[in-house]
Amino acid sequence: MDLTLLLVLTAMALAAGSGLPGLALPRSSLSGQRLAAGLMALAGLVGLAGAGAVLLGLAADVGAGGARSADFPWPAVGGGLVALDALSAFFLVPVFLMGALGSLYGLGYWPQDHHRRNARKLQVFWGLLVAGMALLVVSRHALTFLLGWEIMALAAFLLISTEDHRDETRRAGFIYLFATHIGTLGLFALFALWRVATGSFELLPVAGGVLGLGMLNALFFLVLVSFGLKAGVMPLHFWLPGAHANAPSHVSAMLSGVVLKMGIYGLVRFLWLLPDPPPLWGGLILTLGAVSGLLGVVFAIGQHDLKRLLAYHSVENIGIILMGLGLAMLGRTAARPEWIALGLAGCLLHVWNHSLFKSLLFFCAGSVDHGAHTRQLDQLGGLAKTMPWTALMFLVGAVAICGLPPLNGFVSELFVYLGLFKTVTGPGEAATAAMLAVPVLAMIGALAVACFVKVYGAAFLGEPRTQAAAKAHEAPLSMRASMAVLALLCAFIGLVPMLAAPVLDQVLAGLAQASGQASAQAPVRLAALVPLGTLSLLAMALVVVIALMGLVAVRRCRLAPRTGTWDCGYAEPTSRMQYTATSFAGMIVEMFGWVLRPHVHRPRIEGLFPQSAKAHSHVDEVVLDRMLVPLGRRIERWFAWFHQFQQGLTQQYVLYILVAVVLMLGSLLPVDGFLARIFLK
Repeated sequence: MDLTLLLVLTAMALAAGSGLPGLALPRSSLSGQRLAAGLMALAGLVGLAGAGAVLLGLAADVGAGGARSADFPWPAVGGGLVALDALSAFFLVPVFLMGALGSLYGLGYWPQDHHRRNARKLQVFWGLLVAGMALLVVSRHALTFLLGWEIMALAAFLLISTEDHRDETRRAGFIYLFATHIGTLGLFALFALWRVATGSFELLPVAGGVLGLGMLNALFFLVLVSFGLKAGVMPLHFWLPGAHANAPSHVSAMLSGVVLKMGIYGLVRFLWLLPDPPPLWGGLILTLGAVSGLLGVVFAIGQHDLKRLLAYHSVENIGIILMGLGLAMLGRTAARPEWIALGLAGCLLHVWNHSLFKSLLFFCAGSVDHGAHTRQLDQLGGLAKTMPWTALMFLVGAVAICGLPPLNGFVSELFVYLGLFKTVTGPGEAATAAMLAVPVLAMIGALAVACFVKVYGAAFLGEPRTQAAAKAHEAPLSMRASMAVLALLCAFIGLVPMLAAPVLDQVLAGLAQASGQASAQAPVRLAALVPLGTLSLLAMALVVVIALMGLVAVRRCRLAPRTGTWDCGYAEPTSRMQYTATSFAGMIVEMFGWVLRPHVHRPRIEGLFPQSAKAHSHVDEVVLDRMLVPLGRRIERWFAWFHQFQQGLTQQYVLYILVAVVLMLGSLLPVDGFLARIFLK
């Protein structure tokens, strides 16, 4: 067995068993949690070593593009069950990185001596979630793929439901379970059709001209729905906001930063196994990406809960990832290697980038909840004074997610922009799609900036709006260390993007070689398409300019006389005179009111000396609250008559089983001959 694959399988086993020793230790003891974190850290290091060796071309006997797979055979299924190539290694990096950092973060955020009821459960299923995703990524057979998928799905459900004594948490968990098993049913249909089309359950590329267009479109539809549901593509995202908002914050970071990317992995893996993609595939993916990105950020602006807001930004960033993937698919159709390189590089690098800055933001949201005991933006304020480390880390994540230089989000979005600009000069269908996508991507970036200006201003600047915000305290060391690692990685990719280019080239070459396109569509090196060296110099210069401006501002603040905040003529200004998050975003919410349709409860003011009153607004989840829940209630009313058969009497259920058995046995009778004998007599 290849050493790199052995390292990954070892890391998988360490992760799966990391929470088990704690079950034998007392609930009040921190030893089990520390042991689990230590095992997860070891699993992360071993797994990253195996994945990094493949991505850097250090593995022995690795061919061009790092496409050599090291198979782990099992004769019972007639082929290899698991293998490791560059694409698998690329997705393993966030799996093991976040597995280790999240476990470290949990030491301070979810200590076992304060959460005796559910801390051990969280540690066990955290390790199983990491192991399930790792198995999924290295699978090369339907059996192991579905096994990894179900381990991931069930472990994530149990992690979302950590605080299962809360009604809202149970509801979010069961909605997630419902959604993920719809995706699982889609995968069963996909693999059944794959067996019919290819004659095998192995995940091997299909040669061109073997499958008809109808079969290809059916496989594409199942791939898009099954993996799009896991990725949170709008309108298949309905499970995502509730799950992210109600899970513990490091679980939310894992869900957003890594679990969603398993859907993207499935899309990339299977789309590159299918040959001859028609233009419709790339256009549809690009359109779904644009819709997800734009509506995701619009719904984020309408949120008041910090974690729910970040959840909708996950939908937005999945949209950006899909725009890159759609561009790459259009490049495959038009045989344009530069479109493939820029689109797929933007897609994959944004997978990494999003796993970093979104995990950082969820860690910061957990720190805010830990220190101020609320996630409601309108009840925060002034946290930069009491939580300066969290405020700085959140600022780094906010700049990165807005796609601003000099951080990592800018680099991956630049790849997508450049690819779209090149596509504008291409054939008619691709050019039309690109011309529509470019302004949408620009609008997504502008709205993301507006949203995070609102969040940062409402939560960290100004004066505290409540006593809880005024008494907030900084996060423990383990939480701050996890945030610092992610922030440094965001800065590292943004400042030296040329170091990520060889890794992306390895993945692109591996995909081209594995799908049989290496000769027809040789991948283009990213360095030939993007001036990465110049980009790095400009980013570093920008950092120097920002640092100098910061020093000047600090010097002026120290020399200037201290005065109060501008008070608009009021003798005693209070925090109630500040903009709230709701009022700051009010104009944008009204602009997109046709899709947000906010519920606004305005106070009623009467008399010369009215009593105090409050205003409240709420934005429903567009798919869940407006479509699926009303549809479910209508179906329940339609089938209310069926409840008469559900009386709770054992003898009735035995009768139902007997009738069902008789009907099934009757279906085995030779009906034609039986009826012929009856009527001939």
